[in-house]
Amino acid sequence: MKTYIKEYFFLTVGALIYAFAIEAFLVPSRIIDGGITGISMILNTLTKQPLGMFILLINLPFVILAIKKLGKRFVFSTFFAILVFAGGVTFFSQCFHGHCIIENLELFLVSIFGGLILGSGVGLVIRNGASLDGTEILAIYATKKIPFSVGEIIMFINLFIFTVAGFVYDWQHALYSIVTYFIAYKTMDVVIEGLNESKSVFVITDYSSEIGKDIMEKMDVSVTYIDAEGGYSGAKKRIVYCVISRLQVQKLKEIAKNIDPRAFIAIENVYEVEGVRVRKRKI
Repeated sequence: MKTYIKEYFFLTVGALIYAFAIEAFLVPSRIIDGGITGISMILNTLTKQPLGMFILLINLPFVILAIKKLGKRFVFSTFFAILVFAGGVTFFSQCFHGHCIIENLELFLVSIFGGLILGSGVGLVIRNGASLDGTEILAIYATKKIPFSVGEIIMFINLFIFTVAGFVYDWQHALYSIVTYFIAYKTMDVVIEGLNESKSVFVITDYSSEIGKDIMEKMDVSVTYIDAEGGYSGAKKRIVYCVISRLQVQKLKEIAKNIDPRAFIAIENVYEVEGVRVRKRKI
């Protein structure tokens, strides 16, 4: 129950942050977001009908479409987040009445700060198992019929939306919309993946026990040994695997190379680490 309460709390916060960014920065400055929200903003401009209504109505078919593919829990969480987002947009539109939260703010600054806040809200929603945009669901289904990835399909859809925005508003605002979308996308990645700068390290060597022992003793880092076999030589190997911080990378390299100058070391980024970390015993 605590997990569900926490999850829906952050879904609510994320959706409201997204709605705030739309009404406090983007709408007054005639800058749009991508996806269903962007389409809804264009229709709102053309018809003068409530933005929240378009967001809810256009997303609804895609949410229903996702039941078979992505599961009931995802669909329910997504529908909840979209409801909060649509309600938040309606509420904030009454608060700001089409005015930017900071008067006379340059479009470039609107793009930056609007994108940062927008991306934070969307990232928070995605991190807690939901979505605010039906175009991703559409893209997942479309990959079965056309030879493009989900990312490529979303890119094509957004390219079309921003092109339409150029005719509805003007090309300057359309270009600023792309800048906003890019900043939001990068911010969303940071929120989803976290600021964790951990690294996973694989050390392939004939001296796995010695290197592993030194890593544990000198760095206070737990290691795992993985049995492997050389592709060309067929020789049996043991890989030393561990997760360390960014600042420990150089130290680990020194330990490995001092014992085996020919050691093969592969380092990858790790965005999230969970589980119990086994520390060395202190006597």
